[in-house]
Amino acid sequence: MSENRIAVISVISESRKQSGEINAVLSEYGDYVIGRMGIPYKEKSVFIISVAVDAPAEIINTVTGRIGQIQGVTAKTLMSKL
Repeated sequence: MSENRIAVISVISESRKQSGEINAVLSEYGDYVIGRMGIPYKEKSVFIISVAVDAPAEIINTVTGRIGQIQGVTAKTLMSKL
């Protein structure tokens, strides 16, 4: 496996209903999670989650992809060059 990278996975969910699916993916890869912050933006009816991870690029891409495949959810990653 490749060297670990530091990354932030940004997630926007259109409904709280997806939180269980999002949390299931994050729990599966919990060993790589440094921390997370969730912000409910009630005025726009969206939920914003930032997840800091320390993992191989392949794992980061897998987590982002799996979360992004959940209906009503968008996920993008900002990865360090370290």
